[in-house]
Amino acid sequence: MKVVILAGGHGTRIAEESAYKPKPMIEIDEMPILWHIMKEYSYYGFNEFVICAGYKQHVIKEWFTNYFIHNSDVTFDYSNGRSDLTVHKSHMEPWKVTVVDTGLDTMTGGRIKRIQEYVGDEPFFMTYGDGVCDVDISKLLEFHKEHGKIATLTAVLQDQSKGVLDIGGDNAVKSFREKEISDGVPINAGYMVLNPEIFNYIDGDETVFEKSPLEKLAKEGELMSYIHRGYWQCMDNLREKQALERLLKANKAPWKKWD
Repeated sequence: MKVVILAGGHGTRIAEESAYKPKPMIEIDEMPILWHIMKEYSYYGFNEFVICAGYKQHVIKEWFTNYFIHNSDVTFDYSNGRSDLTVHKSHMEPWKVTVVDTGLDTMTGGRIKRIQEYVGDEPFFMTYGDGVCDVDISKLLEFHKEHGKIATLTAVLQDQSKGVLDIGGDNAVKSFREKEISDGVPINAGYMVLNPEIFNYIDGDETVFEKSPLEKLAKEGELMSYIHRGYWQCMDNLREKQALERLLKANKAPWKKWD
């Protein structure tokens, strides 16, 4: 299964760094948060990624262009008047990464619609490029397959300004709306599993995925929630970035399950 990651937004709330790079490329402990998210999925054996790029998308492409060299032992030989490169040892993940320019100002739903040809007619994972989580990806997928609905999202109990979920006793999402002040209910943390029928719910570039598509799915009984009671944290501002870095430096990052 492919993993689709939304990485095209401007990241205006962390402008200290997003003025120079897309928010998913902002580093926590010397590696982009995008890399951390990919390592999470890779830990569970999912190694094919489709990156929905947009704002400063060239930064993402250049980073992956150089990733192989930066993680290999190499010899540069100029002695014969040409540049010969020999790779002795590589420390690489078995990743296949497709970076797609989904437009500068395209909304989240539009970005997903634009990568339809790279996903094909099969289910796929989808998440946001600015949050980490210790959810069990294998169990999330198993849950999605068992209920047979079009979409599954991971729901967490956090005090954040994210989408609010009304969840029934059977874990079906009864309604979806944006969070209001003083809500104390589960929120959408991303880490979704989507069937290819999801593309029928997205009109085009102006579609906000968290609005009409998820709202319609909820009304039709096609949106399910996987309740996660563990760790989840987005990186919306400098304070949250620093908190993630402190966990990594203290070797206490819950999402870091790889060696």
